Amino acid sequence: MPAPTPTQPRPLLSILFSFRNEEEVLPELIERLQAVAAKLPVDCEFIFVNDASTDRSLDILAERAGQDPRLKIVTLSRRFGVMEGFLAAMKYARGDAVVTMDCDLQDPPELIPEMVEKWQAGATVVYTVRTAREGESALKMFLTRMAYKAIRWVSNEEMPVEAGDFKLIGRRVVDELLQLKERDPYLRGLVTWIGFKQTPVYYRRAARTKGTDHFPLLRSKTPWVQFAAGLTSFSVVPLTVFLVLGVVMTLLSVVAGVVLCAMKLLALATPLWAWLIPVLAFFTGLQLSAIGTVGLYVGRIFNDVRNRPRYIVASTIGLDADR
Repeated sequence: MPAPTPTQPRPLLSILFSFRNEEEVLPELIERLQAVAAKLPVDCEFIFVNDASTDRSLDILAERAGQDPRLKIVTLSRRFGVMEGFLAAMKYARGDAVVTMDCDLQDPPELIPEMVEKWQAGATVVYTVRTAREGESALKMFLTRMAYKAIRWVSNEEMPVEAGDFKLIGRRVVDELLQLKERDPYLRGLVTWIGFKQTPVYYRRAARTKGTDHFPLLRSKTPWVQFAAGLTSFSVVPLTVFLVLGVVMTLLSVVAGVVLCAMKLLALATPLWAWLIPVLAFFTGLQLSAIGTVGLYVGRIFNDVRNRPRYIVASTIGLDADR
């Protein structure tokens, strides 16, 4: 996007957060945001979507909003989820572009000026790619990387690996996102699917220094829900894979049956039950895996057919309540 002329107003950047229970990091986050905003060649607004926090997060934000009118708050009626919170923030955002990021300061606000620079140079989407993830276990990093690669492999889109929700999205893409009606949205994939010029920025993701991780790999369902959404949102490859596996396994079972009959005719001492048990176990597992995969797609259809709203807003501070 070109820089404004003396007769044009400065562009507006909306920085969006979807969070729950972040009272320990909010004061530092707001201070760093204000420091970054003072250096930007654009005006800013900060929209925090409170996903039904149970700590003092809302009180802290309300106090800071009284001191800085750029800070605005949306509180949801119950816990709806991170992606739904970002969509709610996008609906209220007035910016020519938005930045979506987490509150935990693992994604540094100080990277925003570089993202804005690439946006003003012509990129419609500026996504960040993590070159390292400090403070996370080797197991989590390995499984996360494999999940990204699996989603990319089955998808019809070229989704970047290690690119999370920290990104700058131009207004045209934001408007297109808000028109999409699918439930369980996988925003990382949807932004890629919409297209336009997309440019990466590389950075090292810092470790969380305050608060607790809300998405531990083995104790939170959110990473697994996001993986399932990414796996089934853009491709029917998983269904095709299981169809092919089913055909191949059926043919192999016929071959195995012929071999067992030949061994019987040759009077070879091979008890049938020794072959029957692993074969039955394997096919049972294959059937359950196939049913589970189909179930993921059926579940997405079920959510779309119900046509419930993605979120319900309970209250706002500094925003028009009717948006």
